[in-house]
Amino acid sequence: MLLTDHLEELRRRLIIVVVAIGVTTLGSYYFSEELFRLLMAPLLAAMPAEGGLIFTGLTETFFTYLKISILAGFFISTPVVIFQIWRFSAPGLYADEKRYVFPFVFFATIFFVGGALFGYFVVFPFGFKFFMGFATDFIRPMPSVREYFSFAVRMLFAFGVVFELPVVTAFLALFGLIRAETLVNKRKFAILGAFVIAAILTPPDIVSQLMMAGPIIVLYEVSIIVARICGRKKKVEDEDEDEDD
Repeated sequence: MLLTDHLEELRRRLIIVVVAIGVTTLGSYYFSEELFRLLMAPLLAAMPAEGGLIFTGLTETFFTYLKISILAGFFISTPVVIFQIWRFSAPGLYADEKRYVFPFVFFATIFFVGGALFGYFVVFPFGFKFFMGFATDFIRPMPSVREYFSFAVRMLFAFGVVFELPVVTAFLALFGLIRAETLVNKRKFAILGAFVIAAILTPPDIVSQLMMAGPIIVLYEVSIIVARICGRKKKVEDEDEDEDD
């Protein structure tokens, strides 16, 4: 296939992706208020009965609703995006590479969503309850719509990415790029790195950082187990190939 054919194929796939995201974004805007209400439910549950969010700019709420519609559009159209990426890249993959694509995409999606749900149902309620404990008769919580949206999306995305660690480890171990013994030897650096990552991805408070660093460390230990299992599988496959030769 010529370069121009590749570019034409890429253009066609991109058009399909853009149209899919655009259509789902427009449809999501109709439910943007309900989506934002769902997003801020953990915060409202922790706030005083008369508490709520405020907006300090005339366009703040509108653009927040627009942003959440775009995010929902991306999420809903993810199957279309993944399918188009697959159709474009599949012809260039070897057979042994193709058999790993579906499990990798499937588990990557599951773990990302699982991480976001962990942040929403576990971290948010605990964290918000802790922070609201600083409210007094003369200090009242008044978070803005834009501030909360940015905070919530950043945290949920961060937890989703962090939960990809076992999946990435499995992928690397299957191709012999990493070994369980290496992960064990680097454990102390991983613990330090967990707190560094938490400091980068979360707001600058110790509670948020601890609530992210803890799961990272647990996921690192899970990754060691995954690497051992995948490493054994690769070893068996390599031995079978040697016997065939």
